[in-house]
Amino acid sequence: MPATQSTRTPQQAIAALLARYAPERLLIVGHRDIPAIDAFIQAHPKCHIAHCEAGTLPTELAAQRYDLALLIDCLEHLPKATALQLLGGIRNLNASRMAVLVDLAASPWQATDLYALALQASEQFQRDEQSLTLFTYDLLDYKQVPDWLNAKFWANPENFGKYWW
Repeated sequence: MPATQSTRTPQQAIAALLARYAPERLLIVGHRDIPAIDAFIQAHPKCHIAHCEAGTLPTELAAQRYDLALLIDCLEHLPKATALQLLGGIRNLNASRMAVLVDLAASPWQATDLYALALQASEQFQRDEQSLTLFTYDLLDYKQVPDWLNAKFWANPENFGKYWW
């Protein structure tokens, strides 16, 4: 599903993500000098910030968990295979929530490549000729629970919760 054209700026969208999740441990991969992140750090001095440049995560960062991972101006500068390992590794091992801000026209990525990693296109930002898309991932809501997944549809609903097999 394509992202909606946003009336906000990328800075405002990142600030809203940070305000919504209020992470105590934040991982930033790629571009670091973003006013929204600096404002969040000033407002939350106890937040542990880890930063690395675009590329594979250093061992000391890869061995930790984070509340939120931000990948900004990152995928445009990496080979697709390296970026795929980075995104999959962070999603599977390092963070339950992730946001990726990417210029799809300047990278080898298609939106469907990011959809395949369970990321959702949240917003699209347009400035002159450049178009940025914000993709997000949240483990808690990436998949809707099917309505059939409940006790009503068990083979013997009257025995639900009575026996342990």
